[in-house]
Amino acid sequence: MFAPRPSIGHPFVRFCLALTLFLTALSVPAATPSAVAASSTVVISQVYGGGSNSGATYTHDFIELFNRGTTTVSLSGWSIQYGSSANNFSLKTDLPAASLAAGQYFLIRQDGGTVGTPLPTPDATGSIAMSGTNGKIALTNSTTQLTCGAAATPCTGAAAATIVDLVGYGTSTASEGAATPALSATTAAIRKTGGCTETDNNNNDFSVTTPTPRNTGTTPAPCGGSGNDPVTPTCGGTLTTETGTAATRNVTATDANGTVVSATVTNVTPTPGAGSISITSSAPAAGPGGTLQATLTVSASVPAGSYSATITFANNDETPQTATCTITIQVTDPAVACPGGVTLTAIPAIQGSGDASPIANSTVTLQGLVTGDFQGNALLGGFYVQDPTGDGAVSTSDGVFVYVPDANSQSSVDVNVGDLVRVTGQVKEFNTLTEIDSVTAVTVCSAETPITPTIVDLPVATFSDLEHYEGMLITIPETMTVSQNFFQGRYGQVHLSAEGRMYTPTNDQGNSTDYNLRRSLVLDDGRTSQNPNPIPYIGADNTLRAGDTTTGLTGLVHYGPINSDTSIRGYTLHPTITPTFARTNPRTAGPPAVGGELKVASFNVLNYFTTIDQSGASCFPSGTRSDCRGADSAAEFTRQRDKIIAALVAIDADVVGLIEIENNGATAINNLVSGLNAATAPGTYAAVADPAEIGDDAIKVALIYKPARLSLVGTAESDEASIHDRPPVAQTFQDVTSGEKFTVIVNHFKSKGSCPSDPSDPNADQGDGQGCWNVKRVEQAEALLGFINERITATGDTDVLVIGDLNAYGQEDPIDTLVTGGLVNQVALRVPLTERYSYVFDGQSGYLDHGLSTQSLSSQVTGVTYWHINADEPSVIDYNTEFKPQDLYASNPYRSSDHDPVIIGLNLGNTYEVYLPMVSN
Repeated sequence: MFAPRPSIGHPFVRFCLALTLFLTALSVPAATPSAVAASSTVVISQVYGGGSNSGATYTHDFIELFNRGTTTVSLSGWSIQYGSSANNFSLKTDLPAASLAAGQYFLIRQDGGTVGTPLPTPDATGSIAMSGTNGKIALTNSTTQLTCGAAATPCTGAAAATIVDLVGYGTSTASEGAATPALSATTAAIRKTGGCTETDNNNNDFSVTTPTPRNTGTTPAPCGGSGNDPVTPTCGGTLTTETGTAATRNVTATDANGTVVSATVTNVTPTPGAGSISITSSAPAAGPGGTLQATLTVSASVPAGSYSATITFANNDETPQTATCTITIQVTDPAVACPGGVTLTAIPAIQGSGDASPIANSTVTLQGLVTGDFQGNALLGGFYVQDPTGDGAVSTSDGVFVYVPDANSQSSVDVNVGDLVRVTGQVKEFNTLTEIDSVTAVTVCSAETPITPTIVDLPVATFSDLEHYEGMLITIPETMTVSQNFFQGRYGQVHLSAEGRMYTPTNDQGNSTDYNLRRSLVLDDGRTSQNPNPIPYIGADNTLRAGDTTTGLTGLVHYGPINSDTSIRGYTLHPTITPTFARTNPRTAGPPAVGGELKVASFNVLNYFTTIDQSGASCFPSGTRSDCRGADSAAEFTRQRDKIIAALVAIDADVVGLIEIENNGATAINNLVSGLNAATAPGTYAAVADPAEIGDDAIKVALIYKPARLSLVGTAESDEASIHDRPPVAQTFQDVTSGEKFTVIVNHFKSKGSCPSDPSDPNADQGDGQGCWNVKRVEQAEALLGFINERITATGDTDVLVIGDLNAYGQEDPIDTLVTGGLVNQVALRVPLTERYSYVFDGQSGYLDHGLSTQSLSSQVTGVTYWHINADEPSVIDYNTEFKPQDLYASNPYRSSDHDPVIIGLNLGNTYEVYLPMVSN
């Protein structure tokens, strides 16, 4: 047994490599300017070396090329070459025979890992592990490896002649002119003006900023004669106000390669008879690519009427440019709409640009269009209003919720979607939701055209960006996937995510928590509080499965508690158009085939207790009801038992490791076996007798098997190491046909819950995604390795299969401990990446239920699968009877537990080569 050697792509190895290069760079001389001339064709336009480092923006390092010339250039016979900051160029990636059109980008992916967001589709792929801080990149028109670039061996002569472009970053010894500043896990060196700037000086030509990878699919951006990008203004739609009330609008303009410095109103048609329409404040952009911010003000004395105002923006480029936009300004007569003589507060000013309102606890009067009517709703009790034009600023929401419960006399004022209303009330932050409370007046002014929803693309750039839409009517064009449905029947809530299912960060897929937050929200039914009847969003077979999808989601953004736990908050969407779901993750009648002559399964049966959890019950070991779990009545137990049996019959395994069986001797396990045999045939299954030491927890692990297929070799043994809460149980079996033997060990490691009260306890949650008790689970894994060796010595057979609920996801320390100790993770080896889950928590999927083997047994494994009958199903269809005015229970396998069973196929005595490319990663 030995520890596998980490690859250079491993995040820790990449960190150590970057640290070594950084320390080496501290002693090297200043960068040596290169003799490379300014390129008129293809240049290096972006460099990022922080891929998969801690906090990385992207999973992989990359280099981006750009054709700043006017003709197509072939990259055939060219290469990208890399050198660390102080050393010669030593690594290269040969480029494919691709042609790059004028203005076209070309993305070359290099080494990486799983931390960060995946890159767009690369145009070429290499394996260079670049430094995230200091290094150098050369684009050459040759595939010959350069052996120069260090301070003592600069590139000259024939070598320099092959270099088309050169970029040094950080403390690099080679660069064009001065090197760029050092990079990081969240910054890249990006050539200015979209790649057009080339003055033969890296420090001048590049900005160190957020990486933005572009490939050949990106819209080409030819540099043209001057290389100037246009000024781009943003002025928003119609600005509505009324006579006697001043109104403002935030207008902006940007220029990708220039600095916008001024904004002026150059024309107003017709000319107002009184008052003014003008720019009253203006802040120039900080530099090229920055944003000018200006305020357009319509004075209170402008008479009623419709006006058209043209705003002209100008930059200060060498070749000056201007751009204009036109705003329609509608000034209404308050006698026709709402009563006048009132100072109105704009909704964006109420929301502000932060998480909380800047004018909380102030009494305001606002005006807007009703976008959602939830009056009389037990949960919401109010309606949403939105400024029909907004302030043009992305950072401030244009909508707000108005709370008018039944106890408030204003609830008698009926509003409808599309009504223009005026509301007077107090700005409040209720559970972090900005709302209007203590309402004293609601006036319906007129019926208008309902607001068009704002398009919001997921994932957003940062999680807090969703705050900019709080209270607004939005539509999401992306297909949304159901990630969790645990609260669907209790609170009418379904967790949705863009870009497919969400996986827990410590599972094999490598999604970050931040990435998952930025692409998800909770869909609420928007109509009821608890136990909705009928249950929303239920589809075929009385279910809505995780993995099912919906498109065109439209509704109102709400922020506050998720379910009844006020400590858990998030963004919810109350739909204004009822969503429809596609069954893109259908049920299967049985588990996928795993091949082989024998099947072994592991199944967490979620507290299978024959002692009913009700008054007067007495459960082991305390002798009180406090340790009773599972069914609360005989009727519930029957429902639970029927589901578990239906699942086990369909799995049809020869050995089943059971987790969360009541620790009451043979009573619970024999009850289950008798039910199985009644559903199949007498004697089909038998229970393996408990070993002498089974632990004093209320639950235990156990084994059942088919005597017609397997015979017992000796008796069951348990690992008596004191570190275990529920001792692992091992049993050696012999195939009655072939005579081959193997040992199964079923486990249930310490859970992640009930954390230590002392935050300094090493078993407290360390914030690394592994939850509480991780140290203990590692120690349990270490003890299990010793127990495996004991069983191998006792039986004389090295074929051991480890199964069970290890309460650790695929890339957590306990699993690493077992693999480093010599076991083979059969799930990681044989299950497609998208199918590696058996449990869903907080909307994220992962596998806690494992199948690992010794090396000798690994080649006898024919297949591994999860049967997704539980994790994907809503809890509302389980065996429980409480909180179910609409009871959708059926005596089938679906939601028989909260964990999916894992199933392993074996052909003992035979070996099967594993073809890894068959596993879809």
